[in-house]
Amino acid sequence: MKAVQVAKTGGTEELQLKEVATLIPDQGQIVVQVKAAGVNPVDTYIRAGHYPLSLDFPYTPGFDGAGIIKLIAPDLHGKINLNIGDRVYIARSLSGTYAEEALCLPSQLYPLPDHITFAQGAAINIPYMTAYRALFHKANALPGEWVLIHGASGGVGIACLQFARSRGFKTIGTASSIEGQQLVKEMGAHFVLDHSQDGYLEEISNITQKRGVDVIVEMLANKNLQNDLALLAPKGRIVVVGSRGPIEINPRLLMAQESSILGLLNIHVLEEEAFRIHTAIVSGLQNRILNPVIARELPLSKAAEAHTTIMESKAHGKIVLIP
Repeated sequence: MKAVQVAKTGGTEELQLKEVATLIPDQGQIVVQVKAAGVNPVDTYIRAGHYPLSLDFPYTPGFDGAGIIKLIAPDLHGKINLNIGDRVYIARSLSGTYAEEALCLPSQLYPLPDHITFAQGAAINIPYMTAYRALFHKANALPGEWVLIHGASGGVGIACLQFARSRGFKTIGTASSIEGQQLVKEMGAHFVLDHSQDGYLEEISNITQKRGVDVIVEMLANKNLQNDLALLAPKGRIVVVGSRGPIEINPRLLMAQESSILGLLNIHVLEEEAFRIHTAIVSGLQNRILNPVIARELPLSKAAEAHTTIMESKAHGKIVLIP
């Protein structure tokens, strides 16, 4: 089968499409025929060596995917609610998802509703788990609170808006492109702002009648965190889900509002917590509350292009790779 392989940490040139051995499941394992693989910023950090994760080289990138169950280890027969031919989305794997096949544990597979495409299925795991944890586990956001999603046109931002719409939050979403701003509006944001324009911070203050926002989901903390602190209402919370470097902040702004900065990294999620989150996600997909948005579909051979594109600032949906 074909799979993208990384032989050592480095630039996008390390993403090489190779012919590798077909996967055979060991005890307790399942092989999924991958129809689409999700590309996330974390994939680029790992490839570049900027992420706290030990690697066995060569490795196949990718935590997210969707496809059809191809093989199930004999010891699992009759013990799991999964069958050959089932449509599933992948939430981590043993082998990586940038490939024609992925080796998975039963706990890493969830049912993919018929109305959700495989490309959409590949856009579920990291974006929707991150959004759920940011809003509900970290910020403990409540109906009626103001939620600012900084960079709302990307995968995590879209997921945040869809969850927020279902829970009664008052939302402000930012994006820097016309297409991104239109998408944020379509996803249900009450107010849409261009964070590349001067004066948008004052607009946020005016929207909330100078009270400030209760929750900020921050995708680029190294650029926005100091400004975020000045936007918070009393007891406000910032959840940092992305940062590409250091930043200097004034802690007095935290003290003045008794606000909080909370970090989030999905590698710390335990299996039971992941199961509960994905149970909620599957319900949202089935009820059509959640609906992943795809920006581009690229072949596996274009993995390097996907990694370059996803790090650009003008996101409007997810990038997926098609084997």
